[in-house]
Amino acid sequence: MARNTIDIFRKAKTARRKVTMVTCYDYSMARLIDQTDIDTILIGDSLGMTMLGYDSTVPVTMDDIVRATQAVVRGTTKPFIVADMPFWSYQASFEEGMRNAARLVAEGGAQAVKIEGATQATILLVKELISHGIPVVSHLGLTPQSINEFGGFKAQGKEVNQISEILLACEQMADAGVKVVVLECVPAELAKHLTLTFPFSTIGIGAGPDCDGEVQVIHDVLGISAFKPKHARNFVDGASVFLEALRDYDAQVKAKTFPTDENTSHVDEKIISNAEDYLDGLFDSFYGDDDFLDN
Repeated sequence: MARNTIDIFRKAKTARRKVTMVTCYDYSMARLIDQTDIDTILIGDSLGMTMLGYDSTVPVTMDDIVRATQAVVRGTTKPFIVADMPFWSYQASFEEGMRNAARLVAEGGAQAVKIEGATQATILLVKELISHGIPVVSHLGLTPQSINEFGGFKAQGKEVNQISEILLACEQMADAGVKVVVLECVPAELAKHLTLTFPFSTIGIGAGPDCDGEVQVIHDVLGISAFKPKHARNFVDGASVFLEALRDYDAQVKAKTFPTDENTSHVDEKIISNAEDYLDGLFDSFYGDDDFLDN
């Protein structure tokens, strides 16, 4: 089966079929996702919190995202691959943003990049990336890279000025040629209005049930997060499953019931003895008649 392309969003919106997206950051998890019907994977800068132990996404680097994207691409054949542009990978200058986006595609293997916010500089970058053949997924509403400005992880779009800013940003992104917009932690009513108003596909996270698709952090889906945000659901208690397996492993090794013969290979002890004699012979030829294995 061929890998999904950017067209999956348009086709799904036309058919009124929901698009599913999850975050992923490593090869092993990517292989599992590839065995499902999940449409697209986001290599999110959320890896800073889920994989690296930071308290926000801000410390994540380009090298972190490139390496994770490479691993996910190697582990998949079907999902559309979107890679995050991390904090300060595009804010410092237009040229740096262009180069870093190209890195995610050329080095990482991403099919699109995700960019937070809608400043004038960001919109210019989005237009140029699209014109040079790099699809952009816009991210509006609660943009985690701006938590210091927001004063924490707070829902956006509940006040008139915030709604106006989001509406304007959506208009600008549509004009720029953006085909997909992630709406994070905005009221369901606003998300529905944007979904019905604009031609791009909306992917919600904490934005209600009426977006064109949904994205969730895979650690939340599997129940292995250190915390569960309001917008998430644990579809399995993965932490309990993993803990049970780890405790069972620990107990069996200490009880000497693992490993067993079926987990082990064997060699004739005479071969070990012959190897010892061979090493002694080599040692004698260099250092004289001393027993190598006894020194």
